[in-house]
Amino acid sequence: MRRAAIRLNDSAALGAAFSSRHPSAWLLGGWLALTLLAACQPIESGAAAADELSPPAHIGQIQGRNARSPYEGHEVETQGVVTGNFVTGLGGFFLQDAAGASDRDPRTSDALFVVWPKGKEPRVRRGDRVKVSGRVVELGEPPYTLTSLEADSLSTLGRGGVEATPISEPPAHVRDWEALEGMWLRFTKPLIVTGHENLFEHGELRVAMGSRPWRGTDLHPPGAKAQAVAEDNLRRSLFIDDNKMGAKPRKVWYLDDAPNPGAPLRSGSLLHGVEGVLDSRFGGWRLQLTERPERIEQAPRPALPTLPDGLRLASVNLHNLFNGAGDGRRGFPTPRGAATADEFLRQRDKLVDLLVQARPDIVAFSEAENDGTDGLSAVDDLLAAVNKALSEHGDYASVAPGPIGGDVIRVDMAFRRGRVTPVGAPQTLSGESFDGNSRQPLAQTFRIGAEGPLLTVVANHLKSKSGCDRVAPDDTSNQDRGDLQGCWNGVRVAAARALDRWVKTDPTASGSDRVVLLGDFNSYTFEDPMRLLRSLGWRDPLPPSSKPDHHSFVYQGQAGNLDHALVSASVLPAVRTRYVWAVNSDENSAFDYRGAFPDGPWGASDHDPLILVLDPAKL
Repeated sequence: MRRAAIRLNDSAALGAAFSSRHPSAWLLGGWLALTLLAACQPIESGAAAADELSPPAHIGQIQGRNARSPYEGHEVETQGVVTGNFVTGLGGFFLQDAAGASDRDPRTSDALFVVWPKGKEPRVRRGDRVKVSGRVVELGEPPYTLTSLEADSLSTLGRGGVEATPISEPPAHVRDWEALEGMWLRFTKPLIVTGHENLFEHGELRVAMGSRPWRGTDLHPPGAKAQAVAEDNLRRSLFIDDNKMGAKPRKVWYLDDAPNPGAPLRSGSLLHGVEGVLDSRFGGWRLQLTERPERIEQAPRPALPTLPDGLRLASVNLHNLFNGAGDGRRGFPTPRGAATADEFLRQRDKLVDLLVQARPDIVAFSEAENDGTDGLSAVDDLLAAVNKALSEHGDYASVAPGPIGGDVIRVDMAFRRGRVTPVGAPQTLSGESFDGNSRQPLAQTFRIGAEGPLLTVVANHLKSKSGCDRVAPDDTSNQDRGDLQGCWNGVRVAAARALDRWVKTDPTASGSDRVVLLGDFNSYTFEDPMRLLRSLGWRDPLPPSSKPDHHSFVYQGQAGNLDHALVSASVLPAVRTRYVWAVNSDENSAFDYRGAFPDGPWGASDHDPLILVLDPAKL
């Protein structure tokens, strides 16, 4: 039975590790965590001159009301109860005032971290009441520092009692977590899993209080409302951690079972009865668990629903599908994607399963290997496997005219011969907005059925938000401007404008104004490129909303839509449904082609496929 209380009868290297174990955890989106926190949380030193300070009577006095201790750099003596003995994994333990012994100031934390290396005597146990003396230090980098005591001496006084602090709601501001730093907390409501990119690397999960965090610019245009969403995400979000500094744990101890097909631990799963010590390291607030969660409520895997009849279009990100130039085992490793032929076969099998279930009549691919049309290309190889799986119904073919542009990846398109027929040659667009940045778009016109209407489909993949270090210092349109749109936004806007201008010239000479734009636009719903395209007349079959019911991508624990379908005004009346199949973005790496469970479509990519169904009679 879980206890509600504990009842009785070489610091420089450690400090560096606090901020450098895996900076990707919070700092890859960098400016967001640091800018908002720096704006909300004081980071000035609280240290005072020695003659201004009296010996502290409580740990809360050592902590002080600011992010940094007023006793920083000073020698102090204090006592309390060990609530988290993490000497083996973290090089220290957390010490909290015994029940009834705090300074009773809700603005100060009643606990701190004590640096006490593994093997140093005396050894401590959780529940020990100890007296320690040493120098107060702030470990880590602002704004996420941890008030700590570099202990010179320690003596055990017996056993003590500490009550876990119940937490039912997140603090009003992210800075208010500071008043709970180092304290033993128990969450009375479930925490929702929001990301698991470091689960197998560092034994940690992203979680949030309340609902799932959503990208601010997927709900609102860049500005105050989007920033408010981002700040709200930060105040509600934490990591839960396994109390270890090392990488690649053999087992994540706080999970009764490792993720498996029966319990996949998808994002959206709920952790009930979570308790641990609030820690501040590696660039974020985290809970060092003291017990396993009482119960894990698994988020279900959604089956592809029965979709209405009609012409089925899809956007599918292939997650860097490279087949070794069709050269079998001799062709690996490749610039991206699978490192071995066996990995490639698992990756291909997962994508085949996804495509066989989705069964699109026309599919726009992104992140395909930019290779030839000799039957050995990555896409041709994939389609051959799909056709084999479909037996007599296997009639998929590619339209790509060989390599497109100078990137190692390209867009491509495939179609079902029995359902649609290409009309004319595929066309692509080069130029400054695409060469070396966004991938060149690919347009193809199709006739629906034997004598049906013409429809032009354009596959797209705009420049990602990565590679910010390559933006020139004077390139203000592409620098990360702190508006939540990331870097290279200028390139994406220019590409969207060029795309619109090009498509409206009827590049395939179809004579039809029926057009669908599909793909990975690397822009959330209310970011500049998508707002520009809608302002130029392109219609979203599901009008953008501040309360979306779907997402296609998850990054740093926040859900949003990077994958879009936009249609010309003449196509909009024909839209029967638009559906995002959550088969990929909520899965953890145990289910991708490199994981322990590569069977099935789950985790075939990091983007979810988008499916659009049109009524040909209304085109």
